[in-house]
Amino acid sequence: MRALAFASELLGSRPPPRMKRADYPTALRTVIGELKRLPGIGPRSAERIALWLVQSRDARADAVARAISEVTTQVHPCERCGFFSTEPLCDICADPSRDPSVLCVVEQPTDVLPLERTGGFRGRYHTLGGRISPLDHVGPDDLRIGSLIERTREEKFSEVILALGADVEGEATANYLAEILNAMHVTVTRLAQGLPAGAGLDHADELTIQRALSGRTRIAPHSL
Repeated sequence: MRALAFASELLGSRPPPRMKRADYPTALRTVIGELKRLPGIGPRSAERIALWLVQSRDARADAVARAISEVTTQVHPCERCGFFSTEPLCDICADPSRDPSVLCVVEQPTDVLPLERTGGFRGRYHTLGGRISPLDHVGPDDLRIGSLIERTREEKFSEVILALGADVEGEATANYLAEILNAMHVTVTRLAQGLPAGAGLDHADELTIQRALSGRTRIAPHSL
């Protein structure tokens, strides 16, 4: 009887409920997930940053959130050159002391500051927003080449400097632009050699960029 009762009890029993695994609160997991989307931020780094924001007395999370909100709503491309600005025109385009006869063409807005920090260029800029890359399905129409041509006609630059990457895509873009600009009777030059092959301006030191600026060479039509 006792064995029967034990068997009945055993058959009628249910497995204990599975214990729920502990995890961060939803709000914290959301922050970690958003941080992981940032370039160069992996899962562990995102977790450390999120925990620092909620644990550190000096985190100033409200100030960080406010700054991020303001930068996404207030900063936009300059209407003329494409550099970062909070006004219709950036500080460079609005500066009357800049040389209006020389234009420096770069791939990205982030390429402007390395040139500015050298103090060796006092002209104006134009950012393309990338470079011609058929493998990435980026053609001339995807870049700010149309506005470059329009600016060249209107502002009548005496020289256009092509400060593009020293890789295959950068060379192809430079050759494409040189052909168009030479046909407009504009002196087209390029930065002197010495920049890291395959790297942008943001990977070069100021002295290298300054030397490349001062030693720039002309791109003649017959050299294309």
